Amino acid sequence: MNLDWTDEEAAFRAALRTCIALNMRPGWTLDNRDMPEPRDIEAVKAFCAALGDAGFLTPHWPIEFGGREASPWEQLIVSEETWAAGEPRGGQYMNTNWIGPALMAFGTDDQKSQHLPPISRGEVNWCQGFSEPGAGSDLASLQCRAVRDGDSYVVNGQKIWTSYAHAADWCFLLVRTNTEVPKREGITILLVPMDTPGVEVREIANPYARHLIHEIWFADVVVPVSCRLGDENRGWDIVRSVLANERVGIARHEHAEMVLDQTVADGVGLGLDVDDPALAETIGSAYAWCEAARSMNYAAVGERIRDPLGARPLASVSRSITGPMEREVEWACLEILGDQALASGTEADRQVVTGTTSMIAAGAYEVQLDLIAKLSLDLPRSR
Repeated sequence: MNLDWTDEEAAFRAALRTCIALNMRPGWTLDNRDMPEPRDIEAVKAFCAALGDAGFLTPHWPIEFGGREASPWEQLIVSEETWAAGEPRGGQYMNTNWIGPALMAFGTDDQKSQHLPPISRGEVNWCQGFSEPGAGSDLASLQCRAVRDGDSYVVNGQKIWTSYAHAADWCFLLVRTNTEVPKREGITILLVPMDTPGVEVREIANPYARHLIHEIWFADVVVPVSCRLGDENRGWDIVRSVLANERVGIARHEHAEMVLDQTVADGVGLGLDVDDPALAETIGSAYAWCEAARSMNYAAVGERIRDPLGARPLASVSRSITGPMEREVEWACLEILGDQALASGTEADRQVVTGTTSMIAAGAYEVQLDLIAKLSLDLPRSR
């Protein structure tokens, strides 16, 4: 077994690092990723346009859609390097990793020609309208309704915890179009312009960061049937494919390990004995979680290569490890720096935010384990 990167992959990584260094706005941090200011939104688009021009935004896409059919390993390298730099793509990774591929697989020719070129050029922001107050981890319980009215749907309802909604041009929206069938069989996907009348974005105030999460309200929003992705009531199959793509190749381990390195260095600078056995055990455990998350991510990428159209159970397993990893690194930061880990604007402080939310973001950890047990291991639910 050869676990080394090939010469071509190493050269790709080096060229990508150079591109990032040349085009990222000075002083960029993970806080800017959520685009709290208008200038951050423009910085994300400018950075992604530069990546697109250099062939680093969608190298894994088919040639006909602006890519070069690069391997999923190069896609992972892009994720690792951009996460190490503070994820300056913002929400663009959603566009390139699962919204774009969903359009390629299930979109009409008109939808592909409309949406894929702007995504590959880094010109457009999307958000995903998935979770609702009663349908977060159990996504299939969603109730946001879309009622067919001739050549349009009329949408009413609410979405919550939506990242990047304030900066989005389009929403990849899940709606319920049939209430008389099992919950997974009555879901449809609509591609909704965010400037459509009746769409309202509200920031959810939180003590951690501005524009981190939002809720979206839909009040008699008229969406043409031509904006439907795939068949009516068959959206769940697309969603499962989308979520599998989402969970493969998100290299949060790269950023978490960088934060841990920086925090250990800060502790040493303050005169802390990081070789003290009790502290060393905490730091070592956090590093071990980072490497475990990296290994599972790599395993999930390997699974994707072996069976591109399969169910990809390792994608869910990989995603389930990310939350505990972020939390372990948070605890290490607090153990190393104490109260100073809460100093605003530091990497440790940002990690406290990430670690605090990691066990519920993108699906509660316990529910993820239940789904793995049920769908991958054929075990009964724990409750």
